[in-house]
This record gives sequence, structure tokens and C-alpha cells, in this order.
Amino acid sequence: MSANGQNRHARTSRLVRKLAVAGTGAAVLALPLIGATTASAATPAAATTAAKAATTYPDNLDGWIRESLAIMAQHGIPGTYEGIHRNIMRESSGNPLAINNWDINAVNGTPSKGLLQVIDPTFQAYHVPGTSWDPYDPVANITAACNYAADRYGSMDNVFSAY
Repeated sequence: MSANGQNRHARTSRLVRKLAVAGTGAAVLALPLIGATTASAATPAAATTAAKAATTYPDNLDGWIRESLAIMAQHGIPGTYEGIHRNIMRESSGNPLAINNWDINAVNGTPSKGLLQVIDPTFQAYHVPGTSWDPYDPVANITAACNYAADRYGSMDNVFSAY
């Protein structure tokens, strides 16, 4: 028992009940006052990480472009959905397995591959960390091609023909 004649646990329980009535926001703020060592509320960093982990993209052209844009944003690579989509439709009609076996690159042994028709040396030079090393992987292909276009033309948005 404490000096004022009340059981310490009873005082703490009363405080917790009062805080519960006041709302969870007040309870979280008061947790350190009642001896808690950690709060159960998510920190902003944890919430951001959880949001990133929860983001899923459909396995289709729209999803591939959106996932690529998210990766590009993390790496400071410029580009818009419209610019990427326009170039994909021109280069491969949206087929991630497209391969060009007839142009000068193919004649020289390095055919253009994937959604944005990237040759292997360009794909390897402009590969973006966190993506696959497979040039047929839609997200890796888009992201590497946009990285190349950003370096050469300022953005994929500035590309209106074969590049």
C-alpha cells in the first residue's frame, strides 16, 4: 500500500480507465507516465514501411507501369505514365516478350527485347537496383529504359520515336 492508504495498483487502474474514456490518443501519450516502456502505436517510419509493403500492383501493363513509376520515384528517375505507355505501345504493343530480330541491333547479335525494346548492353548499363536482371521482366525493362531515356533525353516523356 502507498502512503495515502490506497493500493498502488488501484490508482493505476483508475488512471487507465480514465484514459481509456478520454480516447486512445491520450492513452498512447500517457503510457510512459504509467510505466510502459514501449507504445503500441506505429511510428511514422513503420507506417510508411507498412504502406510500401502493402502496395501491390496487378500483373498487367497498367500495374507494370505503376510499379516502375514507384521505383523510378525512389531513384529520382523522371517520367510519366502517359510517356511510358505511349512508348511501350509504339515499341512492343504491350508484349513483354517482344523481340526484334530484324533491325541492325539484331544483325549485330543484340536484339531489342521487352516492352521498351532495350538491348542487353543498355539494359545492364541502366539497370535500376531493386529490379530483376531479366530484360524480359516488365518492371525491370521499363525502369531501365526510363533510366536510359532520362540520361539521354531528359525523360521518357521526351521520346517520340525509336531511341
